Amino acid sequence: MENLISLCKRRGFIYQGSEIYGGLAGTWDYGPLGVEIRHNIKQLWWKMFISDMEEVYGLSSAIIMNPKVWEASGHAANFDDPLDDGGKFNVMFKTQVGAGEEAVTSYLRPETAQGIFVNFKNVVDSFHPKMPFGIGQIGKAFRNEISPRDFIFRTREFEQMEVEYFVSEKDWKKSFEKWREKMQEFGKVLNLSNLHELEVDKSDRAHYSERTIDFEFDYPFGRKELWGLAYRTDFDLRQHSASSGVGLEYFDEESGERFTPHVIEPSLGVDRTVLATLLSAYKEDNLGGETRVYLKLPKSIAPIRVAVFPLLKNKPELVEKAREVYKMLKKEFSNVEFDDNGNIGKRYRRQDEIGTPFCVTIDFDTLGDPSKGSGQGTLEHKNTVTVRDRDTGEQKRVKIEDLKESIS
Repeated sequence: MENLISLCKRRGFIYQGSEIYGGLAGTWDYGPLGVEIRHNIKQLWWKMFISDMEEVYGLSSAIIMNPKVWEASGHAANFDDPLDDGGKFNVMFKTQVGAGEEAVTSYLRPETAQGIFVNFKNVVDSFHPKMPFGIGQIGKAFRNEISPRDFIFRTREFEQMEVEYFVSEKDWKKSFEKWREKMQEFGKVLNLSNLHELEVDKSDRAHYSERTIDFEFDYPFGRKELWGLAYRTDFDLRQHSASSGVGLEYFDEESGERFTPHVIEPSLGVDRTVLATLLSAYKEDNLGGETRVYLKLPKSIAPIRVAVFPLLKNKPELVEKAREVYKMLKKEFSNVEFDDNGNIGKRYRRQDEIGTPFCVTIDFDTLGDPSKGSGQGTLEHKNTVTVRDRDTGEQKRVKIEDLKESIS
């Protein structure tokens, strides 16, 4: 764990929040590479859980909501952590909306789900979806954790990826299994190791849940919750309907039935997913007689997809050609890096540490210069580059015109 935290700081993945002022417990800032891997994971989730699902609609709801929302949902009364003296402590962050005597006490949302429930009627009225259907979003949530700890595992500010999937009561078990399989599939795409399912006992479930499965991961500090899959029954829609006075029922035009939908909720934390992905990818091996550290990240979420090197940075002809190849690849892949810092070995090690799947080197053979190249097959190698594979360290010559396809 300490090795990974050190790598994250050194290579620009994750920094301590407000570090120059001594930091603030439970807050972390994502650096240039961290924000890329975070973005890629969110994009992958959005594609698998929303875009590829014909019946799931995207949403982005407000962070600060009418405080009556949290009274109706039960968070105002039940969202507590126990204190050492036996008291209760509500972990929602309070804030003031408005000024002076007109100010109203509200909260920074502790979860994104309620933003979906209060928009249930809006989506139904706008799109007339057939049952079952879902509404999903990615968004920040906030909890005033008494003791944030374990790097980005338990923080006070975090991001969630959630779907609320609306079903008829008789179909909840089938839908629950569908989303359980979808979450397992997501874990496989991320190459997560040591993913386990735990059936949560009734005494440990949230107040709204009739069934919950925790997807747990073997972190260095123990087996802990990574994601959750909950059957929330019709609790939320019934509560908001009763509290607001607005009917939140669904009318099935085919059967003529009117009912309050039940809900299946696959909930995934972005930050814990980033941590589990980095831990699963962290490898140490021996390559060329030297110990190296590398991140075996899936190519689809690596912060840099391909790095382009000139063999020597003080040779203008190599730099010019490398820049040409870099610009070509940049049109195809957004996350391409140009690297001429240090000798070629140090560049390989640096790219290994940040998980770059491919390194492309432009050398004198690329230019077809027999006086400076390898001296063997130089003309044959003209307009080819060396492509190095991160995981094996193997290198091969590839024609520049075939480079996009090879990397894809």
